[in-house]
Formats: sequence, structure tokens, C-alpha cells
Amino acid sequence: MRDTGRRAALLAALMSVLACGPSNGEARTEAQAGAPGIGDTDFPTDGNGGYDVAHYALKLGYTPASKQLDGEATIRATATMPLSRFNLDLKGLTVSGIWVDGAAATFTRAGDELTVVPARPLSRGVPFTARVAYSGVPEPVRDSTNLGTYGFVPTPDGAFVACEPNGAKTWFPGNDHPADKAAFDFEITVPEGVTALANGEMRGEPRTTGGRTTFRWRETHPMTTYLATATIGKFRLKKGTTAGGIPNLAAVDPKFDGTLDKFHKVSGEITDYWSTVFGRYPFGSTGGVVDDFSAGYALENQTKPIYGGFEPDDGIIAHELAHQWFGNSLSIKRWKDLWLNEGFATYAEWLWSEHKGGRTADQIFAAYHARPATDPIWAYPPGRARPADLFNESVYSRGGMTLHALREAVGDRTFFTLLKTWAAEHRYGSVTTEQFVALAERLSGKQLDPLFDAWLFQPRRPA
Repeated sequence: MRDTGRRAALLAALMSVLACGPSNGEARTEAQAGAPGIGDTDFPTDGNGGYDVAHYALKLGYTPASKQLDGEATIRATATMPLSRFNLDLKGLTVSGIWVDGAAATFTRAGDELTVVPARPLSRGVPFTARVAYSGVPEPVRDSTNLGTYGFVPTPDGAFVACEPNGAKTWFPGNDHPADKAAFDFEITVPEGVTALANGEMRGEPRTTGGRTTFRWRETHPMTTYLATATIGKFRLKKGTTAGGIPNLAAVDPKFDGTLDKFHKVSGEITDYWSTVFGRYPFGSTGGVVDDFSAGYALENQTKPIYGGFEPDDGIIAHELAHQWFGNSLSIKRWKDLWLNEGFATYAEWLWSEHKGGRTADQIFAAYHARPATDPIWAYPPGRARPADLFNESVYSRGGMTLHALREAVGDRTFFTLLKTWAAEHRYGSVTTEQFVALAERLSGKQLDPLFDAWLFQPRRPA
């Protein structure tokens, strides 16, 4: 009996040591599957959980005549939890192979979700690299609401690439949500005589071999996936610098050839002016692209806003370049806060008009406020953008009005200090409406909840 008791005591002691002393000093956690969405309830399948991307290297070959895209995406990321598998967003296109840290991975497809199962589970906090080889004819997103056609849109001489809100998945696999920002490298090979434009700055001169030319671009600053572009076509280019010394590249389709000099000049002038109003320009270059695709909209692609099928006026250029601060450098964590992008860029249009001796921001505000109480913008509170009506006019115009009401409440000195402080404190980061309200209250010393509630969240015209 005594021997049996001794053996039981020894076994109990051994089990206690094993239970309390894992070799790595941490509690053991089983690897799990990363979520197929990043957690945005309005867009539940956009983005993915379980990892954070640091860098995309996109190696692309594109042939306009056949619309064939051949791609290889190398994604450097860090697991934020122990991962047995993870998802990437990818619409259409055929995946021929995936490798994680050099080892072949298995994968499955379900809709726009590409599920990757590494050969070995990924540990929390440890960087990993995923390489995806894929090809096919990209299919843009065609939305019957106010989004229109977006993503990778084939054109007769190339492609028009504008991806907001979730069209990056039409041409490369990734974590397609603005909450996960990353640096980008692009290597794009196209037929000789065709130009490929991407974000950031060109690395070296284009190289032509065997009738095909390769362009290399690099954006070192964090960027959301919907701002990535690989716009391709026969463009006329104008290079230079702004008066403030910022590299400036303008590109236009031959249809808009006569507008190139003015487009280049105005883009540079506005970039320099916003640098005095919003603070130092956040990126390495500025400019823009005017393509011949009749998109009916413009998009603030980082460093290279794109204008779809029209010559932009000064107000539209002012809007898209203001986004380089508000929307690009400062990105929203969830789509419901879209007014932080569009309301700010709309108010920038009013500030530009004021600066150039046109209508003042106060006059523009008054004209909007004179709309009858039955006008649809009053029924749509812009502080909560609706997923089925994301780009409603209220998000733009009533969002801009919110800023003017704030300006009147706190005074010009505090208001313009607020804009610079907001841009500086969250530079290259992700933001929410609550953070902006808190900063406005801190700098003004005023309790501003009633103002923001009336302008952003109530379905009626504020007094």
C-alpha cells in the first residue's frame, strides 16, 4: 500500500510540473484558422483575420490584346495568432501554386476567399512569407448601386485600375480592407510602346527586351489595398517638381493631350498649397493620371490620383489631392467612418475655392443649408456610412458641412491647428470618428458632442 501511494504521489508531482512549465515560457495554444473577414460588420468578408501584412511585391505581366494577366504576389506578413490556415481575398483568376516560407501549401477556393493551409502551422508574432502564382482575365466589380465599375478594368490599350472599396482582389491576392496597410513594390511587364503606372516612384528606367517593357515602381509608405494601381496604356508623361520641391508626374491619354501642361501645373500648385494648410506632404511624389476609360469618377490612388474619362477641373484635383492626407496617409479603420475621407476632401474643395477668390466656404455651406428639410441629404446621417449606399452625397456634402460648423464653433485658429494636428498625430495610421471628436474637444477646450451628433448622426437638417 505504501509503494502504491508513493508512485501515485510521484506521478501527480510530474503532471504538475508538466502542466505549469511549457518550454517556451508561454501557455500552449492550438493553431487556429484565421477569420475570412477582418471584422468590419458592414463588409464581413472583406479583409482577413489572423495576420498583418507589411509588404506586397507584385510581379505582373499584362497583354491588352488578350486581356491576359500573369501574376506572382509575394506577401510578407506577421501572424497575430497561431494559424493553421489563413485567407486571402481574390476574385476569379486561376491560382497555380502557393508557397509559405518556401514550402508548398495547399489551398481551396470559395467565392472571393482563397484559403491557404501552410505545410506547418504559423506561430503568433512570427513573420512569414506567402507567394502566390496566378493568371487569367481580370473581371472588374460591377455594382448596380452608386459604386459603378471598379477594380482592374481592361481597356483597348491597357487597363484602368481604381479599386475603392474592395476591388484590389480583382488583380492580386491580399488583405483587401483599409485597416491593413502595407508597403508595395510593383514590377509590370507590358508590350513595347505601352506604359505601366503604379504608386510611388519609378525604380530605374524601363527595360525593353523581346518586344516587351518592364516598369518597376515602389511605394515605401503604408498604403491601403484599394489605393493600389497598375494603370496601363499609351500615355503622354510630364515630369518635374512642384515649386516646393516635390517630384510631380502627370500622365494623360492621347485624347487629352492638350491638357497635360495645365494638369501638371495645377496638380503641383495644389499639392504645395495643401502642404501649408494640412502640414507636410506625406508621400514621395505627387501628380495624377487622366485615362480614356469613362468611369464617371476619380479616385485618390496614392501619389497618382486617377480621373476616368474626363479633364478634371481645379476643384476635383483639389479634392483628390486632399485625400493624400485624409484617406491615404490617415486611413479609416472601418467603412462606416468614410466621412473622415470624403467630408474632409469635399471641404478642401471649398477651401480651394476660397483661396482662389471664388465662393467662400461659408457661402457654399449656406447654399447647402438652404436646401429644404425634405432634401435626401438630411435623411442620411453621414457619420454612419451605409454599405449599400456608401458614396451617398451626404457623406461628401454634409460631411463637409460638419467641418464648417466645427470651424464656426471653435474659430479659424483652432480649426486649422486641428487639421494639421490630426494629420500629424495619425500620419500613416488608421483613424476613427471618435478619435477626431476627442482631438477637437482637446484642442478647443469645448464639449462638442451636440455639434457632432446633430451633423453626423441625426436624420434631419441641423438648425
